[in-house]
Amino acid sequence: METRAYIGLGSNIGEKAQNLENARAEINQITGVKLDSVSSLYVTAPWGKTDQEDFVNQVARIITSLPAGELLHRLQEIEIKMGRQRKEKWGPRIIDLDILLYGEEVLNSEELKVPHPYMRERLFVLIPLQEIDAELVFPDDGAILEEVLSRAKARDGNEKIRRM
Repeated sequence: METRAYIGLGSNIGEKAQNLENARAEINQITGVKLDSVSSLYVTAPWGKTDQEDFVNQVARIITSLPAGELLHRLQEIEIKMGRQRKEKWGPRIIDLDILLYGEEVLNSEELKVPHPYMRERLFVLIPLQEIDAELVFPDDGAILEEVLSRAKARDGNEKIRRM
């Protein structure tokens, strides 16, 4: 069975746009994964830990036959291969790959939470997500992406984002 999933990509170290391109190529090489659509690139202020360089972010939609946990492990392997080191929460990173949504599933394990627990607060996820799937409905509560995005835009500190 194939599942449509959404992955958030981000980088704020080195050649950021190239890092995302390299990560997309690696994702597309995973057996059981097909890159279906990607958003534009967006430059965004750091979230959580703000004393670091801006990020370049985007969202990719994939079609996969992998279970969510296995997909997570393959994405983590890509992060490691590309040189990601987890030194501090929300710290600088060469690549960050997050499963945002995995079909209609709601997952809440120690290792993986889907929908991603912070995605509704992050314009750098919601705006690119809207670009590739404007009609999206969140599986956990039926919220419509447009409404979630409108609330996030109204929040303080959520202003700095621009399309590259």
